[in-house]
Amino acid sequence: MSKTVAEIMTVNPTTVSPETSLEEAIQILAEKEISGLPVVNEEGELVGIISETDLTWQATGVETPPYVMFLDSVIYLQNPAKHNQEVHKALGQTVSEAMSDRPTTVKGNQLVREAAKIMHDKKLRRLPVVDDNSKLIGMITQGDVIKMMAAE
Repeated sequence: MSKTVAEIMTVNPTTVSPETSLEEAIQILAEKEISGLPVVNEEGELVGIISETDLTWQATGVETPPYVMFLDSVIYLQNPAKHNQEVHKALGQTVSEAMSDRPTTVKGNQLVREAAKIMHDKKLRRLPVVDDNSKLIGMITQGDVIKMMAAE
């Protein structure tokens, strides 16, 4: 596992913009049989990632946060701001409304071993690869790591 991320990553991965409709993102994921898409702005900078997990909010909806009534007042047992974020994600129509922003990334010169550890520790299936200016240059997936291990 002494190879670098750049040696095994997928270059020029399929991307979407924040303005892409969720319907279109779902179609891309299904047609390409992939589980996530990097989201880039007009400058090619990574601004988020949209995954199957993000999109399942569309199907599951959102439950009301637990609360208790006390003297005609509602006391939430969870942060209501988190509930508002979940509602926004469930009702969103564009990628920017459902994506995970600030995704974990790696650089091309990092060792695959480091990327694999990050994916394992954070339970991620994929990592965007960026340059020093946060521009997307590739993607590395668990599958890429497994293929490299099989080839060694």
